[in-house]
Amino acid sequence: MATLLRSKLSNVATSVSHKSQAKMSGMFARMGFQAATDEEAVGFAHCDDLDMEHRQGLQMDILKSEGSPPLEGDIHYQRDGTGPLPPSASKEACSELSGQGKPKITAWEAGWNVTNAIQGMFVLGLPYAILHGGYLGLFLIIFAAVVCCYTGKILIACLYEENEDGEIVRVRDSYVDIANACCAPRFPTLGGRVVNVAQIIELVMTCILYVVVSGNLMYNSFPNLPVSQKSWSIIATAVLLPCAFLKNLKAVSKFSLLCTLAHFVINILVIAYCLSRARDWAWDKVKFYIDVKKFPISIGIIVFSYTSQIFLPSLEGNMQNPKEFHCMMNWTHIAACILKGLFALVAYLTWADETKEVITDNLPSTIRAVVNIFLVAKALLSYPLPFFAAVEVLERSLFQDGNRAFFPNCYGGDGRLKSWGLTLRCALVVFTLLMAIYVPHFALLMGLTGSLTGAGLCFLLPSLFHLKLLWRKLLWHHVFFDVAIFVIGGICSVSGFIHSLEGLIEAFRTNAED
Repeated sequence: MATLLRSKLSNVATSVSHKSQAKMSGMFARMGFQAATDEEAVGFAHCDDLDMEHRQGLQMDILKSEGSPPLEGDIHYQRDGTGPLPPSASKEACSELSGQGKPKITAWEAGWNVTNAIQGMFVLGLPYAILHGGYLGLFLIIFAAVVCCYTGKILIACLYEENEDGEIVRVRDSYVDIANACCAPRFPTLGGRVVNVAQIIELVMTCILYVVVSGNLMYNSFPNLPVSQKSWSIIATAVLLPCAFLKNLKAVSKFSLLCTLAHFVINILVIAYCLSRARDWAWDKVKFYIDVKKFPISIGIIVFSYTSQIFLPSLEGNMQNPKEFHCMMNWTHIAACILKGLFALVAYLTWADETKEVITDNLPSTIRAVVNIFLVAKALLSYPLPFFAAVEVLERSLFQDGNRAFFPNCYGGDGRLKSWGLTLRCALVVFTLLMAIYVPHFALLMGLTGSLTGAGLCFLLPSLFHLKLLWRKLLWHHVFFDVAIFVIGGICSVSGFIHSLEGLIEAFRTNAED
């Protein structure tokens, strides 16, 4: 009788954990760019290491023994101070969960995820890229779409290998697995650590961008108020400070759908206003030459707007028919290319040389305030997602990685966050504020992030991994494409990073003098 009761309790708890994974993994796989509806979220229940590390950075519960305490509520993460399970145990538990009739997502649902990931609010900086790049900027929007689509496909190809019977089977689950396989056997964990560092940088920089854009939008919405952009950033950070106390994102997830809908409405409003001024479009202002000093920054902006590779392994693993992945990537990136190109061109033609870093700042004051307030609300509600993900990755890597942890566990035996752990969370929020105050330049920060982590995760690493793992089976044109993408991506990354860094240093000095 006791054995039967324990078995039932274990099944119920496993079901709750599985349901929690489905909801939260779906949320973070979109990093705040997509609503976490039940139909879409269930597809991300797959126990994918990368999805947990980058998109949410969460260590989902796996019931390890009969004495484990039951989960509370719909979304709850137990921390017993013992660190994560060994890799072998984690994979076995994931396999056990995945075999319980887990729902899969269709190609359309997968495409919805990708579309929202590459059509976020950061497309508002694309017209500024056209300002410094002209027609070459438009070409790069198309070129980046083609390259990111290709590298997404070859990244998925790195997940598969032939078995002894000549069948193609999936032997890896995540970006981290691919990176570790490329560095094995000499450095079996080096690749995963590099990918994790890139993830953390991108997550923290995304948080900084949300603070910067909030301060910028509020300052330009109410220019007559005696409040500076720095002060607005401080106010925004004060609103965000409770993020340090987050244990889960159940409350925040309720606003995800509203944020996504609001963003699409804002894009439509901007395009509608631009079309209303079609007679005044300045076609002669679109240049065939580039601003050598500022155009590399535009490259980073464009690349950053296409970053989605990091969660593609999880997405493909949860599709009902993985063979449709290539087709899904084609139509999502074609749609993104068309929409981004039209949005950037139409907006630039409307304001020409007056185009600002965030295009909504160019709108008339009558509608600017309303549109910007919606954008600020979206930015503030989106901030907890990358922040919580970054915190979880840092905590697990530095404080909860078993014997390999650099510091003592920041959670007590009862699962509560220790005071110094809370202090570190608050320090991370304050750090994003300081960066936003001293470098309040949306385009520069976006360009730096795109050149550093965006180009690395979308261009350099996929092509390098593809060559390393599958070079014996590649056709000559695949080898040529991979080498070309690696070289071109490396040049663009270095050039964009240097120019963005120079601009940030100059801006930092200017703000320090003021």
